Amino acid sequence: MAQTLWPADAHTKSGEFARDLLLVTLFSLVTALSAQILVPLPFSPVPLTGQTFGVLLTGALLGPRLGALAMALYLVEGGLGLPFFAGGTFGAARLIGPTGGYLLAFPLAAACVGWLATRGWDRRPLTLFFAMLLGSLIIFALGAAWLSHFVGTSRVLTLGVLPFLPGDVVKALLAAGLLPLGWKWIGPRNA
Repeated sequence: MAQTLWPADAHTKSGEFARDLLLVTLFSLVTALSAQILVPLPFSPVPLTGQTFGVLLTGALLGPRLGALAMALYLVEGGLGLPFFAGGTFGAARLIGPTGGYLLAFPLAAACVGWLATRGWDRRPLTLFFAMLLGSLIIFALGAAWLSHFVGTSRVLTLGVLPFLPGDVVKALLAAGLLPLGWKWIGPRNA
């Protein structure tokens, strides 16, 4: 959708590069901002955040390549010390700690949702809802696999997956309601 709203100058590669760089940077910052929406869970090392909404929305809006690049930049920014991870945390230790698997799944999840969006899944609420759930599944799968090294396989579902399912369904419903409206606003000539 972002490329439709802001088409690159067809005559210059530098214009396209500048636009893409700005979009990637902007959406890494959107994800960092959404990560500050935080509800700590006393029973889990994984907090409830708005972060995954930012990740999946980035993929849907930017497409697979730019969405994955925005999430890779986000990980580099937080890994290098900017307070961009959940609750203003930062550092490479976050990438190898209990929540590292979730974080490292972000580029893949954004790419998946972006790939589906380029195939029209972002035009209708039901298909976008399933695209968002698939992106969440990628985050859960990689995150839970990594978290199991810290909490054991017997506790990983109760600590790292089940408490977050209702929130992810709500986030997917929110995106599924809003993004197709954006396409209607843009108009059928650009869809």
